[in-house]
This record gives sequence, structure tokens and C-alpha cells, in this order.
Amino acid sequence: MAANTRDKALPARMDAELTSLLSELSACGHQASELMVRTHLPGWCRRSLFFFLGYIAKSSGRVTEKDIGFAETLMRALRLSQRQRRKAIKQFQRGKGVDTIPRSRALRLRISHRLWPSPSLRVAICLCHAAQLFGRPDKHRRYRCEDAVVQMGLPVAISDDVLESYASKIWITEPEAQPKPTTYEQALQVLGVTRRDSRTDIKRAYRKRVSECHPDKLAQQNLSPAELSRAKDRLLKYQQAWELIDRRH
Repeated sequence: MAANTRDKALPARMDAELTSLLSELSACGHQASELMVRTHLPGWCRRSLFFFLGYIAKSSGRVTEKDIGFAETLMRALRLSQRQRRKAIKQFQRGKGVDTIPRSRALRLRISHRLWPSPSLRVAICLCHAAQLFGRPDKHRRYRCEDAVVQMGLPVAISDDVLESYASKIWITEPEAQPKPTTYEQALQVLGVTRRDSRTDIKRAYRKRVSECHPDKLAQQNLSPAELSRAKDRLLKYQQAWELIDRRH
């Protein structure tokens, strides 16, 4: 894994396309299959997509029902015919049967992504979704996802950005139970935003969350002492997160 690919800025066209797709993914409730329903994925991407899904599914040595279920959901979202489904299943099985990705795999995606990044980025989002089917991915699932992203010729930063979006929108459901944020990324996750959001958007999200657990508002809701305590802790986490973000900006 080339470490320096994480810190390089993305090409302008790729960055703009990824921002648009992440916004659409958020509108879909971070369901990659719904994103595939809303956006067109060229047929020539399917072989690589399902091969990489099988490769990620076998990361821990055993393919789970969730992995198979997600692959089947994508087949329905892409409206595959029976013949196309058989081909997709065959590619999935090939992917789960290898320990390293053949160098010839995803060659067309690797060649086309500089002029037309959208197909590669949509495949990458599906792979990141597969990596986090059980929540925050363990290192094995994440590494295999990153291997596939790099094989398509994309920077590892792509998977970082996509998974960061899941982290801020999906994984953290109880900010009050989280430790005090000590990094910029942790602070963004607490507020449910990403580093792609502007300072204005981040501040708007902070104010919205603070208003939801403000003592004056909670006093009108007849909450139990335990619920009030959790709301107080949540408010503290939001304030700590904003202070860290504000210093960074």
C-alpha cells in the first residue's frame, strides 16, 4: 500500500465527482445499492465489482451471509438478468478464491478513471460499503478494500473519504458514549460531518445538534433523570468537538 497516496490532493475532476457521489450516497441513507439504482453503472464494470466483493468477503477466511446478501442486493439494484447474475456469481466466487488480486484485473477501470472517474468511484463506494457491513471494518477487510481501490488506479484517499462518510453518518449513534474527541477526524464524526464539508456547514451541524439537547428545550420534554444526564453528556461532546474543529480552522 503506497502510504503517500493518502495525503495527495485528488485531481480536480475526481474530487468534484466524489463530492457529488458522497452527497448522493448520504441522500440514499448510505445504502450503496440505492446509489446504484439512482446512478447508472456501465455493464463493463460488473466483472471487477463482483470479483472485488468476493475478495473482500473472504478477508477473514469465511464469507458471511451479509456479504452474500449485499452482493445479491446489488444484482437486483443493477437489474441483472439471469445470465448476468450467473456471471456475477462466478466473478464473486473467483474473487473469494484468491489471496492477491491479479495484475490484469480492473484494467479498463484503471485506464479510464483519469478521463471518466465516475464508474471507478461508484465501484469504490460499493466496495467500501462491503468493507463496513459489520460497522467499522477490521484491518483485514479494510486492507482488502484498499487493495481493490488501488488496483483500479485510485488513491487510497478515496476509501478513506468514503469510510469517513460512513463513520460520521452511520457508525456513531451515541456521541455521549464516546471518549472526548482528541483528533480532527474524531471531532467531525461526533458532529456527523466530514472534512469535505465547509466550515459553514460544520458550524450549522454543530448548532443543530446543540439545539437538540439544549437544557431549555429538554425541560419541556418531561425526560427522566437518566435521559437528561445523557443529553448533558452529549452536549458536552458536541462542544468539545466544535472547540477542536474551530481551533483547526
